[in-house]
Amino acid sequence: MSVSLSESAVVTRLRAAGCVFAEDEARLLFSAARTPADLAAMVDRRAAGLPLEHVLGWAEFCGLRIAVEPGVFVPRRRTEFLVRQAVALAGRGPAVVLDLCCGSGALGVALAAALEPAELHAADIDPAAVRCARRNLAGIGTVYEGDLYDPLPAALWSRVDVLAANVPYVPTDEVALLPAEARVHEARVALDGGGDGLDVLRRVAAGAGRWLAPGGHLLVETSERQAPHAVAAFADGGLVPRVVVSEELYATVVIGAPA
Repeated sequence: MSVSLSESAVVTRLRAAGCVFAEDEARLLFSAARTPADLAAMVDRRAAGLPLEHVLGWAEFCGLRIAVEPGVFVPRRRTEFLVRQAVALAGRGPAVVLDLCCGSGALGVALAAALEPAELHAADIDPAAVRCARRNLAGIGTVYEGDLYDPLPAALWSRVDVLAANVPYVPTDEVALLPAEARVHEARVALDGGGDGLDVLRRVAAGAGRWLAPGGHLLVETSERQAPHAVAAFADGGLVPRVVVSEELYATVVIGAPA
């Protein structure tokens, strides 16, 4: 017979495990648990270091509930800034959206909701991410598995209005310094951006011109420190770059349009 946990007991357990927002997390776990045994198991997983979103099975992003499966990159709140920039650039009317390095597909889902009607495509190299994205994009978009642009159909050439790419941008030597929630429980391919963190960004920028429609834009999140090098990569790819920053969300986004 299972013993029902009190909310105060759960908060105490989560605090002891280092959860900064223990009260908020406890409320979410109580709302998600179907039985006392289910709650106990969820608390155990969270206290052991599993990201809250993996325990719950979902993350909130742009006011939407996005399914997040074990091992899949958890969408960060700062990336909502990229979505807002993309929506502002797309303006009114139907848009063709490509969510590259899509992970759970959170950007694509948010963009499709904001730009409805939208033709949505997404791609990722990680099979687990692709499975998760297909779950989130069911009925609203198509998800391809492969390396960046490789799996995309040629029918998308010169048609993409919004190309949003939340590329991995942590330098390889700094991955070990990430919090365990990311380092242990998210796929390394979603975090490791190579020597200076910009290997994938450079490839995305170099190939974007073929896919962007006239008046289209590429938007990529990076760090403030990396932004000047990201701007250079955009320019090398034939794009006219600019940088936008949100101090509130600690977010830096590089935006490029065909020259």
